[in-house]
Amino acid sequence: MTSTALGKSLAIVALLLASSVLAACGESAQEKAKAEVCSARADISKQLNTLTGLTVSTVSPSQVKTGVESIANDLTKIKHAQGNLAPARKEQVQAASHTFETQLSSILTGLTSNLSLSNAETQFKSAVTQLATSYKQTLAPISCS
Repeated sequence: MTSTALGKSLAIVALLLASSVLAACGESAQEKAKAEVCSARADISKQLNTLTGLTVSTVSPSQVKTGVESIANDLTKIKHAQGNLAPARKEQVQAASHTFETQLSSILTGLTSNLSLSNAETQFKSAVTQLATSYKQTLAPISCS
């Protein structure tokens, strides 16, 4: 092998090694998906804390709507990220998000169909408490560490 050929071979090997090192620095699809799930889960918790702190004197329909829409958007983010999760984690996240979504829908349906001025605060507080309990049982156990 001539010195020119050897130099080219070394240069190619060096480029391959450098590209391998750079590729290792990026996040994998699984890591990105986990981060998306954890971020969405944290936002759901934040929204539930905000909704729990509302009272009839401080609540506005737009606050409730914004909180519920944010939770729904977070569930969508979780669903989109599921496909890139490791199989065991994917199953856990799918089961948790499906159960939470089903309970959210049921709670909101019950709240809107049974709401009256006389029981609005009680119904709202009950719905938020049920939703927070559902979160604790379904999404909160998902490890984000």
